[in-house]
Amino acid sequence: MDGRDRMIEPALQERLKASYGALFSAVEAGLSAPHCVTLRANTLKASADEVADALSAAGIGYERVSWYEDAFRLPCATEDAVRALPLYEAGKVYLQSLSSMLPPLVLQPQAGENILDMTAAPGGKTTQLLALSKGKALITACERDNVRFERLRFNLERQGAARVNALHRDALTLDDALRFDKILLDAPCTGAGTVGARVTQGYLEKCVRAQKKLIHKALRLLKKGGTLVYSTCSIFPEENGGVVEEAVKCGAKIVPVEAFDVPRLPSPSGTLTVMPTCDHEGFFVAKLTK
Repeated sequence: MDGRDRMIEPALQERLKASYGALFSAVEAGLSAPHCVTLRANTLKASADEVADALSAAGIGYERVSWYEDAFRLPCATEDAVRALPLYEAGKVYLQSLSSMLPPLVLQPQAGENILDMTAAPGGKTTQLLALSKGKALITACERDNVRFERLRFNLERQGAARVNALHRDALTLDDALRFDKILLDAPCTGAGTVGARVTQGYLEKCVRAQKKLIHKALRLLKKGGTLVYSTCSIFPEENGGVVEEAVKCGAKIVPVEAFDVPRLPSPSGTLTVMPTCDHEGFFVAKLTK
């Protein structure tokens, strides 16, 4: 359990009050709660059962997650304890929040599909996409920032995902003639589903402008009948439903997100907004097609 002190910035408090009204107290409690360590078995290198055995052998208690067989909740462990394990060093597990595991599950990557991860670093979702396809999807992962790109490459190598085509470039510069079967746009955002967010009106507006540019680009690159998953680690409606509405105006159609057993906040029909709790970051996921 991560027991660090979690203080919410006053500006974030006020905006969340405006967005969620009577639910604000529950949202604030979830953001402020010490967060439980969670991880994902990297099935490119080890099965979930192998990971379970290794955790038990190390004396680390765990709980399996009902909606994802490769996910683990470690109620009494620290991230440092996990990093000290040989299976972590070998890339057999990936420390990842439960909420951030949802977008790849919603995208449902399959063998042989041509998939784009538009803003890929640090690579948790990228490697999860490849693992879910049993290592057989054709994945292109873009990252424009120098430092974050190096982190992406490091994680791809450690996780055994060398076949991913990692591009050090802004996805907005990709040729519009390209076409992908599926696209994951885990968009840069304010991070308002996490306690560390520091939000100003100017920064929120900047994020929304970037998100709308990216989703327009994603729709240009998506094959007719293809699937786009849009996600953020924000619970601000402007970054979530507002951006999805922009995509719908351009002809995209919302595909209802399947029911996951996660705590929820009010969300536009067919989409999912995860309530922040000790086990979950606040998160948004929408599935679109064109």
